[in-house]
Amino acid sequence: MKIATFNINGIKARVNALSDWLDEAQPDVALLQEIKSVDENFPRELFEEKGYNVETHGQKSFNGVAILSKLPLEDVTRGLPGDPEDEQARWIEATVVGKQAIRLCGLYLPNGNPRPGPKYDYKLAWMERLHARAQELMAAEAPALMAGDYNIIPQDEDAARPEVWQEDALAYLDSRAAYRRILNLGFTEAFRARTQGPEHYSFWDYQAGAWNRNDGIRIDHFLLTPQAADLLVDCQIDKEIRGREKPSDHVPVWVELDL
Repeated sequence: MKIATFNINGIKARVNALSDWLDEAQPDVALLQEIKSVDENFPRELFEEKGYNVETHGQKSFNGVAILSKLPLEDVTRGLPGDPEDEQARWIEATVVGKQAIRLCGLYLPNGNPRPGPKYDYKLAWMERLHARAQELMAAEAPALMAGDYNIIPQDEDAARPEVWQEDALAYLDSRAAYRRILNLGFTEAFRARTQGPEHYSFWDYQAGAWNRNDGIRIDHFLLTPQAADLLVDCQIDKEIRGREKPSDHVPVWVELDL
């Protein structure tokens, strides 16, 4: 089973790019972030015609997450538990069944800039809630994954110029520590389980020729429970998508699991 995560940076602007990539890559499931659309305006018919079941958790102009799946989606839930007053659409999860069932959690973690300030406080509080949900997934002792745009640069090797990110919310010590605390529950970070070393990125800013200079960062991640990690076949970044017409500033990352 091929499962992808892709921050599309607006479904309206990226519908053709997303459609073309789906036709080429043929993921069984795609977890999308930053759809920037309310649920009723998401072009679900286009993806249903390609054989996908569509579930969205949208928000006008900002945020928004979705799941496209060629397999039926069961027990769909929206919103990260822990704060009933949080109105930002950043979390969706569902179960799909291949050879066995797997729980898929799609997330768009807050950016947190400027730091310090309320946006950074919200990021760390959101990560505390994520840690609590992660504990529940581990306790279930079943295949599960949390994937999406984490807005976390885990290590210096995950940035072309780590020195410019040291004080940024994406790489600040407290951010990395919160991410590591989740990872240390026993999750496997799928890409690093398969590929080591620098110069592997999933995001390039639109400004200052970042793509042409390969001035990127790696912030889109798959975290797998031990039961899902046992099924890991591969994990890759579809880097070349960034060089196409009207691209997102992110590119897809995907795992193949023996499901």
